[in-house]
Amino acid sequence: MGKVITIDTEYANMPQVASAYLLEEEGHGVVVETNTTHAIPKILKTMESEGIKRENLDYVIVTHVHLDHAGGAWALLKACPNAILLAHPKTAKHLIDPSLLIKSATSVYGKENFDSLYGEIKPVPKDRVRVMEDGEWLTWKGHSFQFIYTKGHANHHFCIYDKQTNGIYTGDSFGISYPHLENEKRFIFPTTTPTDFDSVEAIHSLDRILDTGAEVAYLTHFGPIGDLKKNAEDLKIGLGLCSEAIAMLDAVPKEKRLSFMETKVETMIQTLANKNSITLTESDWKLLHLDVNLNAQGLVYAFEKKQPKV
Repeated sequence: MGKVITIDTEYANMPQVASAYLLEEEGHGVVVETNTTHAIPKILKTMESEGIKRENLDYVIVTHVHLDHAGGAWALLKACPNAILLAHPKTAKHLIDPSLLIKSATSVYGKENFDSLYGEIKPVPKDRVRVMEDGEWLTWKGHSFQFIYTKGHANHHFCIYDKQTNGIYTGDSFGISYPHLENEKRFIFPTTTPTDFDSVEAIHSLDRILDTGAEVAYLTHFGPIGDLKKNAEDLKIGLGLCSEAIAMLDAVPKEKRLSFMETKVETMIQTLANKNSITLTESDWKLLHLDVNLNAQGLVYAFEKKQPKV
């Protein structure tokens, strides 16, 4: 059996925030998640250290189109001439023509932050993309990969179950667990970023992940974790608190919705930390600031999307 290597992509110049994964078999490789264009040299360096030539990277897989997962896909394909990109149909569409993706992300982050976080993004050649359907299997060098659609975080999201390792690459469908917040314990919370968050679908996706029987979840944020059943229970508690918070927005003036929801997201994270006997420090909250803001934006967006058009 080959091995699975966790690559710290140092997203936003921070350690252990976003990971990519390299699977090695017989001198060939598969990369799951690319992070941004800035991360591609780190991925290529890891391939080199593992003895995988660029022409022997067979597949690049991204769980969804958000740029901290797929922004560097075009650059990795350019560097690895034989690699095929495996993607959800909606993800494939936006990587082949990234213009709307760039516009949307720029509106969320602002032009300066966008350039700093993601760098250049170019189209992926259409003839190097293969769309994977829900439940579809792919065999690669003794591995059997199943692609499982997991809505909730985003409606164009899938997870990849690897039967050989009994592990599942979960993107953002199985939450966030930063090692440097954990005091050597596991602590997990859901991610509800704009623009497709749906708590009902998110819970259904957790059940789909558990139904695979996987023993390890390879999180993009960050690294592999076990004890999926217990972690799923915590995520469901967090999603329940998010749903309760959305229901409260009816009584909150529009201009105060974001700050109100940021407070609720902080409470949700604190609740899950307390449940796991973890004390979050001032520096932890500084690290979590962007997550709190983006998750709050996603919850407000979910509320406003369901309001009747005036």
